[in-house]
Amino acid sequence: MNEDEILAKLREILREAFEIEPSRVIPSAKLYDELGLDSIDAVDLAIKLQEMTGKRIKPENFKGVRTVGDVIGVVQSLLAA
Repeated sequence: MNEDEILAKLREILREAFEIEPSRVIPSAKLYDELGLDSIDAVDLAIKLQEMTGKRIKPENFKGVRTVGDVIGVVQSLLAA
């Protein structure tokens, strides 16, 4: 899965789970400040990413995630492992 495919899937997840307009989901978008996610939403997002990749996300890997681009990086590293 390349970066564009991951971004498309993230747009779908964020639209379905959090009602975020897909056009707002760009790599530089800040999850908390710009997209309005909170810490509980971040946990839900991590679970959705685990379902998407079939791999467990360690909390320390998701702790530093602040932007959509960071999420893409986490997913890429999970898929590469």
